Amino acid sequence: MATDKNKHLNDVLTSHKVSKEQDLLDKHKRKRDEICDALVEKYGADIYSPFNSGSFAKNTAVNKKFDFDLMAPFKRNAFSTLENMFNDVYDFLLEKYSSSAHVRKQKVSIGIEFFADDKGDIVKIDVVPGRELNQDQYKEDDKLNLYVYSQFGKLQSGSDYIRSNIKAQVQNIKDNADRANLRQKVRLLKVWKLYNNKTPKSFFLELITIKAFDKLEISGGLWDRLKSVIEYIRDNVTTVSLPDPGNSNNEVADSMSDYEKSALSDDMRNMINRIEENSDYIKIYFPLNDKFPVEDTSNNKYDERKVAPSIPPPTRFG
Repeated sequence: MATDKNKHLNDVLTSHKVSKEQDLLDKHKRKRDEICDALVEKYGADIYSPFNSGSFAKNTAVNKKFDFDLMAPFKRNAFSTLENMFNDVYDFLLEKYSSSAHVRKQKVSIGIEFFADDKGDIVKIDVVPGRELNQDQYKEDDKLNLYVYSQFGKLQSGSDYIRSNIKAQVQNIKDNADRANLRQKVRLLKVWKLYNNKTPKSFFLELITIKAFDKLEISGGLWDRLKSVIEYIRDNVTTVSLPDPGNSNNEVADSMSDYEKSALSDDMRNMINRIEENSDYIKIYFPLNDKFPVEDTSNNKYDERKVAPSIPPPTRFG
């Protein structure tokens, strides 16, 4: 029997609700608060209040894999350079948490992955240091400069190119008239990314989804609406402009190389083709979280697991 694509995608969203991992979510909140307090104690008057950014602030997180993004905004005169800021925060966090976590430098953040606790839970907090654009103006304009530690798409390591307004990025989704529908599509694309080992940044997927909503009439059932977004990415990812809502001069499309964009276009094309040819493929691209199965309320007793298609071969881009 063919898979009901709309029902399956709705079940995927239900299966991946963050609220189903409330205990782990609470552990992340406690560690976040601990790190906030440590940063404020260490840097005193040189730092503004750290705050949540990323998927939790935007309500686009999924429970299969999540972490907290913690923005650490520093005053302009706290450090002579962005590189000094980044390295100083890294050194502090490494010294504090090296015995209880893996601490590593990432593209624009410092990742803290705490060792598994007695329940096997792992807490991950990404600290993003940022320095205000102009001295004592952050509380007025929310503008920050970030340091690029390693190659970030077309952005070279050591660049201070990323100038942004993180709070404006969060507000960008909240202000969308169709934000509930929009958030659904972002969550589904995150599920695709996680289970199919794909590399686009969540922020990139978020912005290109918003662009699709701006350019297209997104209507119909859940699959039709998602398909419209996938088709938009397929057709436009190699040329689309995705200005950062926090700084229009920051081109987020440049966070992916031309090669990566071409690979993403191919992935979207192959996904559409396979799902249209055989509706069961939707279970491969958008699987349920096995930890939180959704009860089948249909009368179909046939064991679909026995007839599910095999995992599609990778694209030529891998």
